[in-house]
Amino acid sequence: MRFIGITGGVGAGKSRVLAYIGQKDKVEVVLTDQVAKELMEPGGACYEGIISMMDQRGIDRAEFLKEDGTLDRPGLAKVLFRNDAIREELNAYVHPAVKREVLRRMEHAKERKIQWFFVEAALLIEEHYDALCDELWYIYASYETRKARLKESRGYSDEKIDSIISSQQSEDVFRKYCKVWINNDGDFAKTIEEIDCVMQKNR
Repeated sequence: MRFIGITGGVGAGKSRVLAYIGQKDKVEVVLTDQVAKELMEPGGACYEGIISMMDQRGIDRAEFLKEDGTLDRPGLAKVLFRNDAIREELNAYVHPAVKREVLRRMEHAKERKIQWFFVEAALLIEEHYDALCDELWYIYASYETRKARLKESRGYSDEKIDSIISSQQSEDVFRKYCKVWINNDGDFAKTIEEIDCVMQKNR
């Protein structure tokens, strides 16, 4: 089984690429954001720990919990935005748990004879998934294309787009760590051809 990490800048079209890859036979795609969300739900591996962490920091539960006991994500985001120390502590707690769950799912995929296991993470390099994966793939789109997509799909202003893009890793870093670059800058039919070619070569 091939274990592939997929990353790319905001607006590069990772979701569309992963949707195409995910429909192939004997392929499994795992999104780390979704895994984190599941782990933070009541009964999830991180739920009680997050509440305990916030209690110890003196954060009013009304700021980050809904009445039904589930996490209020916008509220939690506000708490983390104004407190770097809490954000770093929460990330240090959640990210390793996500990685453990990804590895658990990967082992389960092996048992089910999955041939390709893809994991997508915005912080793929920062979280050292390169040490776990067979190789990393970078979904590429030019700055202009990404900007146009973000304006159309999310209604972001130029200032917000520039702020988000400038906060992410540079292409030099992606080039250093990612063995495969998938060009998703234009016609998606060409992107599909490129994906199929790479997967055929690496069977």
